[in-house]
Amino acid sequence: MPISKAAARGITDEFARRRGPKTGLVLGAAWGNPVLTAAMEALMPSDHLTVVCDRTSIEDLRSALEAEGSWTAGNVTAVADLAEAEAVEEVMLAEPVTVEAEAFIADIETLREKVLPGGVLSFAATLTAPAREEIAELVADYGIGTDLIVRSFPPLRIHKLRIGSASEHDGQARAIAPATDLAPAWRASSVALTPGVHVDSNGIIAGGLLLGTALAAKKIRPKSKAWMLPAAAALPVAAFFRDPVRQSDLRVEDDEPEAVLAASDGRIMAVETVVDERFGAATGTAGSEWLRISVYLSLWDVHINRSPVAGEVADVFTERGGYAKVSAPEAEHNAACYTVLNTPRGRVVVAQRTGAVLRRIVNRTKVGAALAKGERYGLIRFGSRTDIYLPAGAADASIAPGEPVRAGETVIARWR
Repeated sequence: MPISKAAARGITDEFARRRGPKTGLVLGAAWGNPVLTAAMEALMPSDHLTVVCDRTSIEDLRSALEAEGSWTAGNVTAVADLAEAEAVEEVMLAEPVTVEAEAFIADIETLREKVLPGGVLSFAATLTAPAREEIAELVADYGIGTDLIVRSFPPLRIHKLRIGSASEHDGQARAIAPATDLAPAWRASSVALTPGVHVDSNGIIAGGLLLGTALAAKKIRPKSKAWMLPAAAALPVAAFFRDPVRQSDLRVEDDEPEAVLAASDGRIMAVETVVDERFGAATGTAGSEWLRISVYLSLWDVHINRSPVAGEVADVFTERGGYAKVSAPEAEHNAACYTVLNTPRGRVVVAQRTGAVLRRIVNRTKVGAALAKGERYGLIRFGSRTDIYLPAGAADASIAPGEPVRAGETVIARWR
């Protein structure tokens, strides 16, 4: 089954976003396979990639690699049997999973031996894959990310599994490379319209539904002008989900490790010290006192949420609550989703709070995932608020109430 460039990018993203040195393995790729091409494009001088190819194509693959130049001799090794490959940090399957459940389980047990502790196994599967129930169980146990690639035929889901040792502190599987060494992940949910303007997939779906409604209304009642209402709403609704490229997307290396970035666009509502027992200890020695920075998002702001710091996701949980207007004091108890990050400076928490309109929170990260600073991880639909909790005494706010902020760009605090 052919695999699209978009799907290949999703499969190789965990390998590509690491600055290295890193090791990877591509399984089942002949020369020209999009997954192999994407993995090779991500290679740096200190990296090494192993390619497992069937015996009928191995010589062609080796000849093609040799023709690429002398650098591949030290960076890429081609073997004809998986048993010849050493364990690596990132394993990538070059073809979608199409086998039956029993065969898939056996393959996973074999591949597990080729993933170093804390490493990642990435693969694609069709929506109707025979082993989809077994895949769902693996994702529930080890999944750190799932993306739907609609720009493939048939559509594919990209799954990333963290398989390896547990952290000494929280029992969760952790990455080999710290989150501070990662570039922001590529998100299939961010659909590029131009190099600088993206729209979240929610906007594409909402705009498409409105246009479909307009076409249906026009067909059912051709003399009526009722179709104009959903047609006119399609563009502004899609524009609400705009996802512009920010400085954090383009940053190759974090040149301000002490900076904490805004998690959303909007205006600062409050900067205050609070006590909250829900998130565990803020640091190894401190208790539950936090510096909280709250941001109000109007309907006109970009509603994409980004991680304010680099860290490993220790917990993601939601709490029920009201749906008061976010500028009202009672919005403190609105329904919310909390993402808890472990960082070298202590725990950091980002709260996505609902507002009075539609009240829908989207959180795409999972426990065990690593978020780079400024990386997209979710959104809130139509009016909202975000709160960032930093360990009290470990950071100082660099903004004041009323100031505007931009997600992934504005520095809202600095670590001491």
